[in-house]
Amino acid sequence: MKGFNFEKNLQHQSQAVKSTVSVFDNLEIENPKGVDKQFLNPVLKIYDGNNTYPKNILALQKVNNIEEKVNLNSNIIDIMMETGTGKTYTYTKTIFELNKNYGLFKFIVIVPTLSIKAGTVDFLKSDSARAHFKEQYGKTIKLHIVESKKGGKNKKSFMPPAVNSFVNAGVYEKNSIQVMVINAGMINSETMQKSFDKGIFDKHTIPFKAISAVSPFVIIDEPHKFGTGKTTFENILKMNPQFILRYGATFPEKEIKVKDELGKLKKKKVKDYHNLIYTLTAVDSFNRNLVKGVIGHITEFESGKNAIVKLNNTDGKEATFELLEDKSKKTFKLTKKESLQRVHSAMEDLYVKSLNKSKVVLSNGIELSKGDKLNPYSYAEKLQEIMIQKAIKSHFENEKQLLTRSVKIKPITLFFIDNIEEYRNENGYLRTTIESLIKAEVETLLKTEKNTFYKAYLEKTLEDIRKTHGGYFAVDKSGKDSDKDDDIENQLDEILHNKQKMLSLDNPRRFIFSKWTLREGWDNPNVFQICKLRSSGSDISKLQEVGRGLRLPVNEYGNRVKDEQFYLNYFVDFTESDFVDKLVNEINEKSGAISIEDIPEKISDDIVKKICELYETTEDDLFEILDENNVVTRSNKFKEGGFDFIKHNYPKIFEGVGSNKVRKSTDKKKQVSIRTEKYSELKELWEKLNEKVILEYKFEKEDKFKSLFINFLNEQNSNFTIEGIKERTAQIEITDNIAGVKEEQEIYGNEITPISTMKYSNFLKELAKALNINIKTLNSSFIDSNIDINKFLNIATVRIIKQKFENYLMFNAIDKFGIEYQKVSNEIHPTKFTHPDGTVKTEISASDVGVMYSENKVADTYLLDELFYDSELEKQNIEQNLKEVVVFSKIPKNSIKIPVAGGKSYSPDFAYVLNYEDKSKKLYFVVETKNTAEENLRNEEKQKIRHAEKFFGDTIKIKFRKQFSNKKIESLIREIIVEK
Repeated sequence: MKGFNFEKNLQHQSQAVKSTVSVFDNLEIENPKGVDKQFLNPVLKIYDGNNTYPKNILALQKVNNIEEKVNLNSNIIDIMMETGTGKTYTYTKTIFELNKNYGLFKFIVIVPTLSIKAGTVDFLKSDSARAHFKEQYGKTIKLHIVESKKGGKNKKSFMPPAVNSFVNAGVYEKNSIQVMVINAGMINSETMQKSFDKGIFDKHTIPFKAISAVSPFVIIDEPHKFGTGKTTFENILKMNPQFILRYGATFPEKEIKVKDELGKLKKKKVKDYHNLIYTLTAVDSFNRNLVKGVIGHITEFESGKNAIVKLNNTDGKEATFELLEDKSKKTFKLTKKESLQRVHSAMEDLYVKSLNKSKVVLSNGIELSKGDKLNPYSYAEKLQEIMIQKAIKSHFENEKQLLTRSVKIKPITLFFIDNIEEYRNENGYLRTTIESLIKAEVETLLKTEKNTFYKAYLEKTLEDIRKTHGGYFAVDKSGKDSDKDDDIENQLDEILHNKQKMLSLDNPRRFIFSKWTLREGWDNPNVFQICKLRSSGSDISKLQEVGRGLRLPVNEYGNRVKDEQFYLNYFVDFTESDFVDKLVNEINEKSGAISIEDIPEKISDDIVKKICELYETTEDDLFEILDENNVVTRSNKFKEGGFDFIKHNYPKIFEGVGSNKVRKSTDKKKQVSIRTEKYSELKELWEKLNEKVILEYKFEKEDKFKSLFINFLNEQNSNFTIEGIKERTAQIEITDNIAGVKEEQEIYGNEITPISTMKYSNFLKELAKALNINIKTLNSSFIDSNIDINKFLNIATVRIIKQKFENYLMFNAIDKFGIEYQKVSNEIHPTKFTHPDGTVKTEISASDVGVMYSENKVADTYLLDELFYDSELEKQNIEQNLKEVVVFSKIPKNSIKIPVAGGKSYSPDFAYVLNYEDKSKKLYFVVETKNTAEENLRNEEKQKIRHAEKFFGDTIKIKFRKQFSNKKIESLIREIIVEK
């Protein structure tokens, strides 16, 4: 492979660049003056008297759907981009755009660690990147890399070379943009703050002072490592940055004080964003296929047998073992010939045969090195062996698929290990195990492989198995003293710097071994597997762990492959059986997504805000609906079944990372198949349910409507409320040496003082808009009614009238004035079950059917082939085989909404096609399930069913029922058939 080919206009990167550059639109530019002006950046003025800077930020936040919040006094701009989405490329392109638009030519890139620094420098220096940006901008980046100063014999001290060359670079170098790269350690070093004998511009002898003179733009990578209150950030400010652009997936946190539901102040951690202008969240990254999905492979044993015995240490006389079982740890010390039954009762026939300072040999021949693990119930193999075997087998399955394509993709597998010696030593257990497993897999594949290229690649692999793998560890020393050292140096070069060589199809190396040294600052787009043979500690971010393998792969020509779904296979043992769940939760939490599985005690501000945003409603209207449906208490706590109502009616708020993007290898597929041969029996009912109609009220004259509205007002006379004033007093009291607050509320004479907050004309306008009724009709109705509306002129009255009148219409529509359903289109398809041409789909999204899954068998007459459901009652229905049923189906969520008078709708849950006893004709049956034991239908539900009967008319025979948890579906069906 010659090199990577970067794409110029990836939408998510272009939007980030455009947003960042737009922050500075129309800011006043002050060009440098004086004898040193050719070495200095122009200055963009943050204050111009017109609030241009905050206006620009607010406009960007609005466009990018970010909470509108500006820190006017901060020169920090935040760009949030998730791991693997091209952050380094994005800020590099931003550098070129800022140079093109504003003439800025001096930038400082600050990174937290040496490994990230090495990765950044490799990217900026690469031939591919230099050619890519030169083609677009006609310029290249000149790098100034600040390194630690080595001791010298000169008596005079000199400024660090990179600082000297950066500050002294002039605008006359027209084809270059000056970029200094520095890590946190160097920023905090004495080197950057002490005075040197030889200065710059004949006046600056301290590096920070010299840098500050050029008014640089600063870019911070991984901002969570640079909290604004920390020493490193204080030192960054000594460089006098004009603006600080912070790029990262994670940002620093700060503590704020908020009031709880009791009004008491409590501490809360929030992200310390300053001026956030762009976000590309983890959920966005996964759902938009900007990164690979993740499949977790968890090595587990039989139920109840998940335990680990680990060799912690050996001194040659005594071996220290650790037992981890049922989340508890115990330590045991054993000597030669001692039984491991002491460690675990299941290991009764195993004992320590011999031991030295590095190994313990067991009586079954297994050699244990420090850190090796056994399962006490299955100790013929080490746990690591099982995992390595699985990972290598999976690698070759993937490799065969990717290297037999017309345009090939070479996959890489990364192993994280504990014991370096067992890998580096030519006869080390880990190394010999890996090489024997690779050899066995390759030989097996060669027996049947027909593809010419892949067969030759496998044959080349067998020529020297040692060349199939390589390692990088912090203890590695590069040297030229032996063949072994040369080999290690080649490995380091390929792994750390020469990715193109690593991905070459002439190179058999495809397995990489390391500790956690490669976790930050290193990535290879073609890592398709990570096998974790060592613990990372409980405090490590799961997203950070998988981050090394999230980037989309490149093909043999160096082009990014983005038009298909790829997965990173991640192997862990059973001690991390919750790995996938933790990763999903972390992705969703970081992205502000709401969990569908964790049932909260009360409806949170986040839930309310998301519903209002996604369903274009107001808080007041939302809470009216929640009150009407008995969802929450007055203190906003969920009543029984309240959260189920939210899940059923507002599913969009739970759209976190897609269930097929991050999953366990054993997870069931998240699509559910349709038994297409059964659809023909359901077709007539399904197409009727999917007709596109509007509901029309049958009022012959306006007077008839006015009479109805007056009757409504007179019936509701006692239901209006008055907006008034209450007085609350709070007094600090000391009780038992503890300060508290005593609150009293006084209501004058138990009556609320009446206040009208709107003019009558404005009140009529608001009410007319809410009800879609003529203002003249409203005015004359109030005059003719028994209500003195002037006492109730406030927005609360508008809401109450709207809510009550919609209910009134629903209850009276059919009996008092009539309704009609009018088709607005003859087009029915596509639907949840059908394509645009009306043909039935083969599968649909399982989440449209239910959030829960069971492996139980579905009924023979059920339309779908697997059991996804939302309640226990639904599950029972789907499992039930009944001879009267021809076919039935759960109705996918939000697919059927029959309009009901008053702006409401009726959404059934199940559709049944039934046979009469003589099978002469069919009966259609639609069911709405309620997972409660209530027996009587509320009047509202009866009205909705009457509307549904009106909707179907006489075209087909249909019956409706509401099913409660204490009513079996077979009872309802038999009742229906008897009624025929």
